[in-house]
Amino acid sequence: MNFHLESKLDKSYFVACSLHCLQKLMVRKTEMKLVTNLLVTAATISLGFATLDVKSASAAILNYAFTVDSPLTKGNGFFSFDDSTFSNDYNPEAPIKSLSFNFDSNSTIYTEQDDANYPDFPLVFKTTSLTGQTYFGLDYQFNDKANPSSSISYEIIGEDFTIYSKTSPNAELISGTVSYRQVPEPTPLVGVLFAFSLGSMMKRKVASMKKIKI
Repeated sequence: MNFHLESKLDKSYFVACSLHCLQKLMVRKTEMKLVTNLLVTAATISLGFATLDVKSASAAILNYAFTVDSPLTKGNGFFSFDDSTFSNDYNPEAPIKSLSFNFDSNSTIYTEQDDANYPDFPLVFKTTSLTGQTYFGLDYQFNDKANPSSSISYEIIGEDFTIYSKTSPNAELISGTVSYRQVPEPTPLVGVLFAFSLGSMMKRKVASMKKIKI
């Protein structure tokens, strides 16, 4: 009897061990599959971001902020342009896509359509400052829209800002300066948050599989 009982116990132990090993093998395969899916998903998202960066680079839309400073008035503005549209002239120029500007003294907004020679102007051109730095400057001339009856006009050419009278050529000019700085593109935070959430979810699935009692 003892011999038969021991044989049955050995068989039961062997079966239990086999089931135990099989379960561990299944869990390992599941973990490997989840990790593989996580890596594939991460690679896909990274590739998507790379594609987005390539598209953004190919669009070549640059955004700039500029500040006007003169003894009479000051102001701030923004403009954008496509640097792939520069002409092949000796001094390459590109049309402005959008522009907005206003003086600190009033809320009147000036746009690209307020240029006296629109739609041929305003333009953006590449030039070098007196300090040797290369920058993109504006060629923008507009009248005093806040006071339509005024003969005052404003002109921005590169780093130079000028206030003059259209009806009094001998009137004293008022000069000022213009400074520029590039405005960076926004980061696609939604995509980054999605990738982070997906990665955390996959990690939680792997962790939960490890807690299964075998």
